[in-house]
Amino acid sequence: MAGELTLSPFLSDALVILGAAGIVIPVFARFRITPIIGFILIGVVVGPFGLGSLVERIPWLYYITISDAEGLTPFADFGIVLLLFAIGLELSFNRLWEMRRLVFGLGALEVLLSGSALALFLGVVGAMNTAAALALGFALAFSSTAIVLPISGTRSPVGRAALSMLLFEDIMIVPIIFVLGALAPNAADEGWGGIIQTLWQGGLVIAVLLVAGRFALPRLFAQAARTKSPELFLAASLLVVIGASLATALVGLSPIVGALIAGLLIAETEYHTEVELIMEPFKGLALGVFLITVGMSINLAEIAAQLGTFAMAVVGVVLFKALVTGVLLRLMGARRGTAAETGLLMASPSETTLIVLAAATSALVLDAETARFWQTVTAIGLTITPLLARLGASLARQVDGAPQLPTEEESDNPRTIIVGGGRVGRLVADMLRTHGKPYVMIDTNPDLITAAIRDGYRATFGDAGRVDALARLGVENAPAVVLTMDEPVLAQRLVTKLRQTYPDLLIVARARDTDHAAAMYRAGASHAVPETLEASLQLSEAVLVDIGVAMGPVIASIHAKRDEFREQLERDGNLNEKPKLRTSTTG
Repeated sequence: MAGELTLSPFLSDALVILGAAGIVIPVFARFRITPIIGFILIGVVVGPFGLGSLVERIPWLYYITISDAEGLTPFADFGIVLLLFAIGLELSFNRLWEMRRLVFGLGALEVLLSGSALALFLGVVGAMNTAAALALGFALAFSSTAIVLPISGTRSPVGRAALSMLLFEDIMIVPIIFVLGALAPNAADEGWGGIIQTLWQGGLVIAVLLVAGRFALPRLFAQAARTKSPELFLAASLLVVIGASLATALVGLSPIVGALIAGLLIAETEYHTEVELIMEPFKGLALGVFLITVGMSINLAEIAAQLGTFAMAVVGVVLFKALVTGVLLRLMGARRGTAAETGLLMASPSETTLIVLAAATSALVLDAETARFWQTVTAIGLTITPLLARLGASLARQVDGAPQLPTEEESDNPRTIIVGGGRVGRLVADMLRTHGKPYVMIDTNPDLITAAIRDGYRATFGDAGRVDALARLGVENAPAVVLTMDEPVLAQRLVTKLRQTYPDLLIVARARDTDHAAAMYRAGASHAVPETLEASLQLSEAVLVDIGVAMGPVIASIHAKRDEFREQLERDGNLNEKPKLRTSTTG
C-alpha cells in the first residue's frame, strides 16, 4: 500500500535499543543504580527468550522486541573496542609502565592460577578430557572489562588492580585462541605455526602504530581543531580507533589491542580531553548494545528447569575466582579491604569467556551442549557483577573499618583552570607558577596550545564552553577559574554556566570595558577586570606627569576616577559592594 511505513528488522531493533537507552539511563540514575543491570534486564525482556518468543502469536510485539540477536553482535563488539579506546585515553605510556609489575605479575598469576586450578577441578570432577578442561578453565578465568572498569574506574586501588589483571587478560586472549586451534583434533602443527606468525606480525604492526602515531596524531588533530568543527573532530577520532583496530585484527591480534594503543597514543597529546568527551556518548550507547546482547542470551525457562545446577556452577566459579584473586592481592601487599573488594568484583566470567567458548566449540574441543551450559552461566555471572561489586564494597568497609581514601597519587591535585592560552593566559600562568600554584590552561586554538606546551606551560586542547570539559580537568576542586579569552559573549555564557553548576567557585574574568565587566558580574563572576580601564588610567598618569603635572594630584585623580568606575560597576552589576579593581592600593 502506498505510503505505508514498513520497519525493517534492523531499523526496528535500532529503535528498541535507542528507546531502551532513553528509559534505562535516566530511570536507573534516578534510583542511583548502575544502568548495567537495566540494559541486561532489557535484553532478557525483549530478547528471543522473552517477549520475542511471542511475536508469532502477538504480531505487534515485533515493534518492541529484537528480532535479529545475531545482527547486534558487530555493534556489541564495537562497544568493547570503544571501551578499550577510552581506557587508553585515561592512561598514558608512563602510567602503564609504572603498572608493569601489576600487569605482568598480578595479572599473569591471576590468569594462570585461576585457569589451571579450574581446569584441574573440571578435569577431575567433571570427567573432562585435558583439552576440554583447559579450554573451559581458562575461559572462566577471564573477567569482564566492559562491566568491571565502568564500576571500579582506574585510579582507586581496586581500579588499578582490576585494570592490571584485565589488561593481561586482553593480551592473553590471542595465544589462548591459537592454543585451542592447536589442540583441535585436526590441527596438527598448524596452530603453533600460526602463533609464531601472529607474534612477529603483531609486533611489527604495534611498532608501526607507535612510531607513526607519535608523529601523525598531533598533526591530524591539530588540523581537525583548526576547523572548529566537532563533526570533523569526531570523524578523526573514529578514523584513528577503527584504523588501529583493523590493523591489529588483520594480523590475527584482537582489535581491542589496536584500540587500546590508539587511546594510549592520543593520551600523550594535548587533545585527549576533547577526544574523550566527544567519544563518550558513542561508547556508552555501544556498551549498552553489548549488555543487551548479554541479556538476550539468558533463557529463563532453561535456568528454571536446571536451577540447582546453574546455581552451583555460578556460585562455585564466583567463590573460587574471588578467593584466588583476593589471596594473590594480599600476598602482593594489598589491604584486606582492597583484596576482598577486587576479588568479588573480578569473580564473574566475562564477554571474553563467550569468545573462548565459541572458539573451543569450533575447534571441537568442547561439545555444543557443554558450551551452551557455560554460556548461560557466563551470562548470569555478567548480570550479577554489579551486585558483587556492591557486596565487595560493603565487605571492604567492614574489613578495613573505614573507607579507603585515595592517596595524592591517585587523585589530581586541585589546580587553577585558565581558560585561554593567549598572552593574558600565559601571564596569569607565569604568576601562578612563580608562587608555586598548580594550574592547567585550556583553549580551542591548537596552535596556541602547541606553542604553550613547547614553551613549558601545562596546557590541553578543549572547548571550555562545555562545562563537562572543565569537569574533566577537576573544576569541582579547582581553587579558581580564570577567563582570559577575548570573546565577550562566550565568556559571559561560560560564567553563567559555571555559577549555576558550581555556586561557590571563584571565577575571575577578563572584561573589555566597564560595561562588559558589569555584565560579567551580573552573570556571576567573582571578579571582573576591565582591561581598557586600567590601560587608560595608566596612559593618563604617564602623559600628565610627563607634561608637568605634580605626581600627588595625578595619583589622587587616578584614585578618584577608579573609585567612580567602581561605583558604576556596583550599580550596573547589581553588586552589594564596590568591586576591587586593584587590590594593592584602592582597598
